[in-house]
Amino acid sequence: MADQDRSYDATRQRLSTRETADRLGVKPETVYAYVSRGQLTSRREPGSRGSTFDAKEVDALARRGSRREPSGAGGELAVRTGITLIDRDRCYFRGVDTAELAAHYHYEEVAEWLWTGELRRGTCFTAPQDALTAARRAVHSLPEHSGPMDRLRVAVIAAAAADPLRFDLSEDAVLDTARSLIPTLVEALPPQSPKSSDMKSLAPRLWSRLTSAPADAASLRVLDAALVLLIDHDLAASTLAVRVAASARAHPYAIISAGFGALDGPLHGAASALAHRMLLDVLNRGSAAAVVADHLREGRRVPGLGHPLYPGDDPRARALFALLADVPQAQTALQAARGVVSTTARHTELYANVDLALAVLTVSAGMPPEAGETVFAVARTAGWIAHALEEYGERPLRMRPSGQYSGPRPPQPLP
Repeated sequence: MADQDRSYDATRQRLSTRETADRLGVKPETVYAYVSRGQLTSRREPGSRGSTFDAKEVDALARRGSRREPSGAGGELAVRTGITLIDRDRCYFRGVDTAELAAHYHYEEVAEWLWTGELRRGTCFTAPQDALTAARRAVHSLPEHSGPMDRLRVAVIAAAAADPLRFDLSEDAVLDTARSLIPTLVEALPPQSPKSSDMKSLAPRLWSRLTSAPADAASLRVLDAALVLLIDHDLAASTLAVRVAASARAHPYAIISAGFGALDGPLHGAASALAHRMLLDVLNRGSAAAVVADHLREGRRVPGLGHPLYPGDDPRARALFALLADVPQAQTALQAARGVVSTTARHTELYANVDLALAVLTVSAGMPPEAGETVFAVARTAGWIAHALEEYGERPLRMRPSGQYSGPRPPQPLP
């Protein structure tokens, strides 16, 4: 039947609206949106009430990857990507289990592999002096009460201003920007402790910006693994913002700023701060049951539990909890987190997510509540660059959905 359909299409070269929609994988009304934007041309055949479309033009549109496909159930925007797959309580980067990557490689090594396909042992990122100086000056000018995320947002803008080549969107230029921007963001943060003896990799540099506690090997291992596990997580809100900016051909610094903007919320990057404060409350009161009860009584969700993409355990949390078990100073916070999970399980079946695991790390290391979001933001910068590279290879401005106007119908009187 499929062969017969192709033969029939080749003969007439025209498709109905329904056939066009099916071939593009969109709704019929989306086909007319393509027409209004000049991406398709329609023609009304003599004696026909509907429009027809050129089959070759439709196929060309499909090949360009310009579909904005609603998913079968949720109706949300779907974008083809070769970076992250979430499947059956597992997360994979380019087909490789993220927990395995975190167990064997450092953050910079995984980031470089994700961008280039090459695994280079010992890869380290270095901040260029001009960008770092500009970023530090900008960060230093902020009010004293500014948090680490405020500093990161300012640092990326200052680093952009110091880079006259930021508008070069060639792959090599974008990768050079990424390799320099990530360490610039970290080293622009004011140090909280003396420098670690091993400052080559990113984890000890970041640790010294988040806490004055000494950096032991086991704790640094957890932080480095967290950076790897948080590099990407499919099309999270911040990643979608990045791809929209990249679709408009914004430069890498601007797309990172777009990601930071979307990250700033209690439902995304800042979620770990809520879990951090909850664990402190549990430790202060000596009871997970009392804290969980307060959350439920006030109609608030318990932080650090549940994830819409995982019906069971968040694999990132599972990997971090296993590493945290080897950190002596983390045992009290780890026990508090387990108490929250077991107590909540009496009310509803929810599992720990990565925010709760991050909170155990930040609480046990004496870091501020915002530290988890900082780790998240630094780690995710590498993933955002990977998505930007994908989007730079697509048709410009393809991330342009059509609004469904719900206001008063014109004409309306002049206000």
